[in-house]
Amino acid sequence: MGEPIIELYGLCKQYGEQTAVDRLTLTVNKGEIFGLLGPNGAGKSTTILMMLGLTEPTSGTVKVCGLDSTRQPLQVKKRVGYLPDDVGFYEDRSGYENLLFTAALNRIERPVAERRARELLDRVGLGEAARKKAGAYSRGMRQRLGLADVLIKQPEVVVLDEPTLGIDPEGVRELLELIRRLSRDEGITVLLSSHHLHQVQQICDRVGLFVRGQLLAEGTVEALSRQLFEGEPIGITVAAEPLTDELIALIAGIPGVIAVERDGGALHASCESDITAAIGRTVVEAGAALHQLGKRELGLDEIYHRYFEGGEKREAVAKSGRRK
Repeated sequence: MGEPIIELYGLCKQYGEQTAVDRLTLTVNKGEIFGLLGPNGAGKSTTILMMLGLTEPTSGTVKVCGLDSTRQPLQVKKRVGYLPDDVGFYEDRSGYENLLFTAALNRIERPVAERRARELLDRVGLGEAARKKAGAYSRGMRQRLGLADVLIKQPEVVVLDEPTLGIDPEGVRELLELIRRLSRDEGITVLLSSHHLHQVQQICDRVGLFVRGQLLAEGTVEALSRQLFEGEPIGITVAAEPLTDELIALIAGIPGVIAVERDGGALHASCESDITAAIGRTVVEAGAALHQLGKRELGLDEIYHRYFEGGEKREAVAKSGRRK
């Protein structure tokens, strides 16, 4: 068990008859990267606003760094850095000058601010563009500057709300790697809100699946996969040469193999349990060369579709399973 740094309990937010966040209970541990995954309109941004003390919950409690965000919002803001999906800067000032302005707002002494600004601009890859006006920065450069901006006050927690919107694929890869490196090097807790599955899976230690204001499930991708696909056949892929009809029949006859499907030079076996070792042994004993053998890894794509693409019935099943 890690040390909790974000604690949400029974959190609700209503706007008239509309429920934006519905009885959300969640704990994020110190130093981890947690991904809040869900479609647009799921309530992710509303949750973040309550965490930052920028809007009050209708009911429930929210604590960040041991502080009540509703009752102690200023203290929370001192210890949390927030990067929205569209960062605002003074366009006629350089990236360096924008960082110094943020440092001044946080009452950081000028010599310290200047040193931190230079170090951070180098770390986010903007050292050579430090004196360039922010209005001339690309979208990716603005997000990098945004990271430096939230880090200059040395926060314990960084909240990123859709940080990769509008960035090209290479820029996304670089930004995600930068976030991961900063979290690991500085021990910073990161809450990443996104609807991009592969991006969340790339860097997050745990994920929470959020839809219609409710957290349907949370955990590592592996744990969610086991929970969601429990009792279903395990897929095992094997590539061997020569892949003869005799070898296929031998594999199909292994106890626990339900079905075998050929795909070029590979076989996809549906099995009752993990019998990878038995399949490998059968291939070798048959005198064939074993080129590939492994379980099919179920990722966030399968998990996402299982939870979100099945409509009300699927959602009700998920809730029922969570209550057990």
